[in-house]
Amino acid sequence: MINFPKNFIWGTATAAYQIEGAWDSDGKGESIWDRFCRQAGAIERNETGQVACDFYSRFPDDIQLMKSLGIPHYRFSVSWPRIFPAGTGEPDIKGLDFYDRMVDTLMAAGITPWLTLYHWDLPAVLEDRGGWPNREIGFWFRDYAYTMAKKLGDRVKHWMTINEPWVISTHGYWSGEHAPGVRCRKKAFLAAYHLMLAHGLAFDAIKSVVPTAKAGITNASQYYFCLNRHPAFEEWRRYADAENNGIFLEPVLKGTYPEIVLRHLGADAPDVREDDLQQMCRHDFMGVQYYFDNIVEMSDNGKALVNHHRYPFFHYTEMGWPVTPSGLCEYLVTFSREYSPREIVVTENGSAWADFLAPNGKIYDVERQDYLIKHVQQVFEAVKKGAPVSGYFAWSFMDNFEWTRGYRPRFGLVYVDYPSQKRYVKESGHLYAKMIRHNGVDPAWIDRSQSERKS
Repeated sequence: MINFPKNFIWGTATAAYQIEGAWDSDGKGESIWDRFCRQAGAIERNETGQVACDFYSRFPDDIQLMKSLGIPHYRFSVSWPRIFPAGTGEPDIKGLDFYDRMVDTLMAAGITPWLTLYHWDLPAVLEDRGGWPNREIGFWFRDYAYTMAKKLGDRVKHWMTINEPWVISTHGYWSGEHAPGVRCRKKAFLAAYHLMLAHGLAFDAIKSVVPTAKAGITNASQYYFCLNRHPAFEEWRRYADAENNGIFLEPVLKGTYPEIVLRHLGADAPDVREDDLQQMCRHDFMGVQYYFDNIVEMSDNGKALVNHHRYPFFHYTEMGWPVTPSGLCEYLVTFSREYSPREIVVTENGSAWADFLAPNGKIYDVERQDYLIKHVQQVFEAVKKGAPVSGYFAWSFMDNFEWTRGYRPRFGLVYVDYPSQKRYVKESGHLYAKMIRHNGVDPAWIDRSQSERKS
């Protein structure tokens, strides 16, 4: 049996666009994902988040389900266009009231709220004004953060400004595979820079209202595992790490920007200002999001092939991601050594599998249970090695709209039957509840669950 420190934080997480639905209810404005989902072929099976899990209507029951599982912390995001349908100006009272009621319901259930201000659903009207590549967005975001802190700061003491800026900039503005679907390297790195500026401005806005709040930002960890020893790998890795991790971590934790990236980008590089870097350098804790290592194979001519096919010696999830639990410990320890964050919280970790509802109403998701146990063990190993990890949030509380993949991949601890909107706790949900009760994990628990399935 592995036991975590006494005050270790256990929670689950979701995001507004993925679960709320009610996409145009009560005055909510259009988001870039509402718009993106209407583009033919952008989302598998042309699915949308218009209904999703209908959390907007069903949140009291869902929170009671969390309570029944003993989940003590819940990370959720606020829909910016639900608060500011016009992007800026006067906030919408009904939007504020929804989150006000939700936070009250969480508190009444004994669940601590962790609020993420931005989980990818930008008001579409702000994208029309230039979106994240426009420097002004940092100040629009600051005003949004101040509004939410004024409304909820008397109860919400844990804040995350932005969720995974790497995904927003790289997938939203470079590859174009996520909303808003832009394909421009220069705009992508401008977006990345302004996301960090927005973080620093929002951090100060939150603290001006709630000085005792703990605020941070989450980072989509990009860790690289090389299959073959090649002299060119380390040089390639240094640049890949700077481009995909450093441009987000250095400004927040060191007040610097990777010079190697500026040299490589040339005319596409953002205009890095010293006063901006000082503003960006803010954190009480850092959120780490980890799902898998990037598998690298170096060709004979020194070219890096990253995740270019499935290898038979790795197990892959429904998303096509390799299961690499040891990478979580390695990343946490390396991150701690290189950046010395004050505190780390694993704000997302989870896996998608082809779950099926059995005739007896159970979901025997053995693969997810195995993934969960192995990754929680690696968090424990990182703590033993000195990484200042204070908490772990399983992604996600329930199945949801998985962005461009639609509703097929299921990440949840709770199964959602979308036609009926009925919820069923998966065996992994019961396993996670057991981890919380025991403040730890026994590797044998997965063996017992497999035996129960066979019987």
